[in-house]
Amino acid sequence: MSAAQAVEILLVEDSPDDAELTLRALRLRLANGVVHARDGEEALRFLLEGDSPPPRLVLLDLKMPKIGGLEVLQRLRADPRTRTVPVVILTSSKEEPDVAAGYALGANSYIVKPVEFENFQEAVARIGLYWVLLNHAPR
Repeated sequence: MSAAQAVEILLVEDSPDDAELTLRALRLRLANGVVHARDGEEALRFLLEGDSPPPRLVLLDLKMPKIGGLEVLQRLRADPRTRTVPVVILTSSKEEPDVAAGYALGANSYIVKPVEFENFQEAVARIGLYWVLLNHAPR
């Protein structure tokens, strides 16, 4: 994606099935501007090594190969270019240590993925609508 095309949402998700469902739900409601990173390493490369402006929202899975979601979050919050980008953890983990660590590292929200397709699709659409259209973040 070129710098001229604004990235609204960066989805960081290693599960092809979850990624496809999430992308479909976001594109139905928000159309363009969604990029998919397949692991934490790819996400960090996109966010920290490119010269394009950061996305308006990062949807971040926790359990991923190469670099996990909590480390991605920690590195985003440590970099002045991405420190204020809203990060919503969207994961299957209900483990209290994961929830606590996510918030301690600066997550804006922690959402456990709904199991049923319709609920999952609706949750993702609402997340996108709120963070991209309603939330006013610093630039």
